[in-house]
Amino acid sequence: MSALLKLEPLTKTAFAPFGDVIATDDNDWFPINNGTTRRYHNLGQVQVLGADGQAGISLATGGAFQFPLSIRMLERHPLGSQAWIPVNDTPFIVVVAPNGANNCPDESGIRAFYAAGHQGVNYHTGTWHHPLLTLSVPGNFIVVDRIGSTPNCDECDLSHPLQVDGSYLPGIGLTPATGVRLPVTRRPDDHNKRRQNP
Repeated sequence: MSALLKLEPLTKTAFAPFGDVIATDDNDWFPINNGTTRRYHNLGQVQVLGADGQAGISLATGGAFQFPLSIRMLERHPLGSQAWIPVNDTPFIVVVAPNGANNCPDESGIRAFYAAGHQGVNYHTGTWHHPLLTLSVPGNFIVVDRIGSTPNCDECDLSHPLQVDGSYLPGIGLTPATGVRLPVTRRPDDHNKRRQNP
């Protein structure tokens, strides 16, 4: 039976060890365009390593998932950050872990966050995370990450599967999130993957 991984709300403080929260909430802004626009400036750092790398902007559509979610693997990008920013108010689940022994995820430190539809995330370079888990409906996302020919995606299978059922950690005081089922499929992207075993 899979161990249960409880959700946490996505906040800047809680997510700081893993990356940046991209949102207007609790962030300063200044006016631009003759005062007609609010600019929320520098919400995340785009990190690019390697001689052949450059920052790129892409679009992605994630299929919709329903709880319970099965977490069996994590991935990381050792040569750059990766941001996922929803454009149609679609919530998604963010599963992350610190790096551990043998350059694999520290499974004792795996955490799951509920990203509301107005929030995006920017995974810092080397942060272990699960591929996109969009809830309720297919979601469109802006992706900002490193583009280049050097391998930049490591995958690692977990020693034991985890399950996210939509419930929150004790004391959070939030009702469970909901979603719609769509079969999980592995991404064909080659971001040049390298498999790792725990």
